[in-house]
Amino acid sequence: MSEVKKFAAVIYLDKGKAVKNRMDLSPLKDSPEELAHLYSDLCADEIVVFDLSESDAEHEEAIGCIKRICASAEVPVSACGNVKRFEDVKKLIYAGCARAGINISKASNLELLAEAAGRFGKEKLFACVKTAEELTAFEKYEESVSELALLGGDDDHYSSKNAAAILDIAKTDVMLPMPDAQLSQIVELLKKDKVSGLYGPIVNSNVRELNSIKAFCSEAGVTVKGFDAKLKFSDLKTGPDGLVPVICQDYRTKEVLMMAYMNEAAFEATIHTGRMTYYSRSRKSQWVKGETSGHFQYLKSLYADCDRDTLLAGISQVGAACHTGKRSCFFEEIVKKNFDEKDPSKVFTDVYDVIMDRKQHPKEGSYTNYLFDKGIDKMLKKLGEECTEIVIAAKNPDPEEIKYEISDLLYHMMVLMAEKGVTWEDICRELASR
Repeated sequence: MSEVKKFAAVIYLDKGKAVKNRMDLSPLKDSPEELAHLYSDLCADEIVVFDLSESDAEHEEAIGCIKRICASAEVPVSACGNVKRFEDVKKLIYAGCARAGINISKASNLELLAEAAGRFGKEKLFACVKTAEELTAFEKYEESVSELALLGGDDDHYSSKNAAAILDIAKTDVMLPMPDAQLSQIVELLKKDKVSGLYGPIVNSNVRELNSIKAFCSEAGVTVKGFDAKLKFSDLKTGPDGLVPVICQDYRTKEVLMMAYMNEAAFEATIHTGRMTYYSRSRKSQWVKGETSGHFQYLKSLYADCDRDTLLAGISQVGAACHTGKRSCFFEEIVKKNFDEKDPSKVFTDVYDVIMDRKQHPKEGSYTNYLFDKGIDKMLKKLGEECTEIVIAAKNPDPEEIKYEISDLLYHMMVLMAEKGVTWEDICRELASR
């Protein structure tokens, strides 16, 4: 059974919009993609998507939305709802979901579970169940799923009696839905061997305090995913004012965004909440970045330098880091030498961005626009030709030739990616999951 307990946020989808819950289909102000990014930043361990669609057309719309959720999320996404056929499972997995959920209240789904597990493996599947009676009737489910998700009724409220009955007979991990609860109740539940985690209102309603909840659970002896600081503030070398400088860097692009200072209270608050908190030397007070502007910074990593007198924070930045409205505070150029960019990720991104710009703003005489105008068949023909050129070049002793041909292939491949709406992030995410 799972040793590390998780907290999963929930997104309910109806007609392409995020709604409050099954019973209340009022649209939320944030889009599903925005919620996925927010829940990731606020340290939810997983996102569970419930597709509330009824028709096949609505289900297809939901699949497209789930794909965008997976692209926005930085944590595993599990999705369920309206899964009736093997094709539905396949679409969820191909959309980027870590797992697909199948409702085992329907006896016909036993065959579906077995087929899906045979194709994707049990780790890619979880089962939704409402009662212990359903679970008893569904034999050998543990051979086809990695986890059970207890459904607590149409409004997903938690029933302690029903949960106890499920846990008593469950043969695999169980994720429990819960309304708001006392911290002591959360700890008590998570200490149960078969409980893998909690999801639903308990997470969604308290997502901004999730790191604090995790810290409480950790102190109570529950193993959770959180920030476990390997150094204390007292291990750092501060200046005479008791402060340590912090350099903030976009955790994805590595762009340096700003520099500020922390005292011990700000350091502890940052670790505890997951939001970058600093000490203002001019105001002589602690402040949370984004508290007034909404441009929050969410902590992804924190390192000390070799002398332990400077910190480097990898962050997810909302909006602008600089008070001037600029993305980065470092925009006043003093000197700059021309150089060829050799960072592969930067080169790929830059070339792809140029290709996308050509697609959106055609330029006369552009070969890229020629390919877009000719369409998919021409792109595929060129890709086939470039693959053949690579095979021929590989048989020749000169390594320069194969470098040239691989570059041609990558360019044409990126044109195809742009045509199909596939980004380098999509590719990297798929590779990382393998």
